[in-house]
Amino acid sequence: MPQPWSKPLAVDRLSREAAVLDFDIAVTQLPRVSSRVELLGGRVQGRVHFGRDAHRAVAEVTLEGEVQLRCQRCMRPMALPLSARTSVALLGSAHEADALSGAFEPVLAREGRISVAELVEEEVLLSLPIVPMHAEQPQCRPLEQTGPAEQQPAEAATQRPFAGLGKLLSQK
Repeated sequence: MPQPWSKPLAVDRLSREAAVLDFDIAVTQLPRVSSRVELLGGRVQGRVHFGRDAHRAVAEVTLEGEVQLRCQRCMRPMALPLSARTSVALLGSAHEADALSGAFEPVLAREGRISVAELVEEEVLLSLPIVPMHAEQPQCRPLEQTGPAEQQPAEAATQRPFAGLGKLLSQK
């Protein structure tokens, strides 16, 4: 059975009534997010407040949460806190975006409907790093370098194949 936050809702009705919808979503249930990063878990909670601005349906999306990702440096799990607050204009077509003021981010509401999940997915995707990595920490190193320094192979001696060339040229 689909969750209430995943069902498409009528944008005009929500904005006319100034509806406020709360959500609590496991990020693994957001397909666009799961397909872009190696997600280990986490949840986002927040609120979507619908309204109108200059005869246009708008929404303010606020979310807080934490996602568990895999660090691409050390391949260990890492927690990434999320916090976002964005004002979006819910547009019926892409052409309407040209007349949009800079205060709102454009979001396409196909056929006048949108789900809370679509709005949340967009905000979560914008909050995620391109390459998840721990902040610079001594314990966060690539897996092959996690042993003590004594176990690391010694650097090979530098070879200089033309080192004697200058001496040979000066003998002429």
